[in-house]
Amino acid sequence: MKSYRKELWFEVPTRRAFSNITPDVQQCIDESGITEGLVLCNAK
Repeated sequence: MKSYRKELWFEVPTRRAFSNITPDVQQCIDESGITEGLVLCNAK
């Protein structure tokens, strides 16, 4: 089983905000070379 881990940091204008991170997550998937599976995203 392959795995890939990467931390992404985002700056938002307020404490709560909506931000489309789909392109950033897709870039990570492309970098990983993994073609099928699940993506787990955690917000701290």
